[in-house]
Amino acid sequence: MEHKNIVATIFLKNGKAVKSAEDLTVIDDVIHLAKLYNDSGIDKIIVFDLSDDDEEHEKNIHTIKNINRNVEIKVCAGGNIKRFEDVKKLIYAGCLQVILNGAKPISIELAEEASKRFGKDRVLVSVQNIDFVFKHQEVMNEYFHELLVLNKKMLDPIENITDLPYVVWFDDCDYEAIVSDLKRNNIRGIAGNFINEPTTDIMELKAQLSAFGIKMDNFEPALSWSDLKVNSDGLVPVVVQDYRTNEVLMVAYMNEEAFDTTINSGKMTYFSRSRNELWIKGMTSGHIQYVKSLTADCDFDTILAKVSQVGVACHTGAPSCFFNDIVKKEYVEKNPLKILEDVYNVILDRKEHPKEGSYTNYLFDKGIDKILKKVGEECTEIVIAAKNPDPEEIKYEISDFLYHCMVLMAEKGVTWEDITQELSQR
Repeated sequence: MEHKNIVATIFLKNGKAVKSAEDLTVIDDVIHLAKLYNDSGIDKIIVFDLSDDDEEHEKNIHTIKNINRNVEIKVCAGGNIKRFEDVKKLIYAGCLQVILNGAKPISIELAEEASKRFGKDRVLVSVQNIDFVFKHQEVMNEYFHELLVLNKKMLDPIENITDLPYVVWFDDCDYEAIVSDLKRNNIRGIAGNFINEPTTDIMELKAQLSAFGIKMDNFEPALSWSDLKVNSDGLVPVVVQDYRTNEVLMVAYMNEEAFDTTINSGKMTYFSRSRNELWIKGMTSGHIQYVKSLTADCDFDTILAKVSQVGVACHTGAPSCFFNDIVKKEYVEKNPLKILEDVYNVILDRKEHPKEGSYTNYLFDKGIDKILKKVGEECTEIVIAAKNPDPEEIKYEISDFLYHCMVLMAEKGVTWEDITQELSQR
């Protein structure tokens, strides 16, 4: 049986998150909201573009692109889709899927084209009544991956027409109704305004649904506390790393209750030896650590936690607790990802703070045509070098090419995160 999904929705108006399609009150910084959903246990985000014109539409697409830069969970987007070009823009903005509006006559035509171009697993449709599903029942499974059902009274009629999986919208948090519907075979998940509330404890919701026998995508530990070796105080040390950068943030301790609370809540919870009490990191400061992974070492006496850190880890206000140098030896950085990021940052710095005599600034001053000319030239140099049996030449030419590509990226506002995001979806 597949896991059931908890789906959050973000409504965009003029590039900002608003309460709903009917209530355009701005509610939160949209990137902060998306990151919260990403870390708190949400399985998927659906973004609705509420734009009225092409200019606002482009602004919202730009915001959607920024959302995709900042989250790892699935993002689906729709709204104001009038032509196939709009579908492409959302896919190219990093969305794993696009959702069409079943109330619009053009949607079935767009679905056919989009499913043939990108595959039907990239195409969803929202439905308010049964008419769309009934009218197009012959091609529903051919063009669509999933339905978003906006009226839960439609579930029985829909299941009588198609076996296409669906997410259903709940107007309020009615546990009895949610549990009953989640036990249906074709339902893939739930959405609703109560899920969108930043104060909703998604991991607690999943825990409650799991208790009713609903299979949720929450933490199922491969090891229990009894598998770990505690120290003389009955504790296990925890080394905490930023899951993106691998920077070591802090070291703390867990007892069994802290261990269980961490797994159940999805938030790093420790045992304070000085206060002799449990503490959830960030409950006072807001600097919460959302769990990405917990791993035991070879002796089962230490835990490595990879987390998404909100704010800073250290009580001093430093990003990491480890900032007091004892000894330090200079070395040449060899990490490929770090080198590419560092060079790119230097290029960005040259763009923002020009330096006399800088070749990078020369390229920026000459403009896009000069940059493109150099990229093209370096491509040709790679081809020529590849015919040479000496590998040193091709290494040199590829390095030149990557540098000029990064200048182009900086000129066009493309980051390495954009590139890796695109590659990860292929």
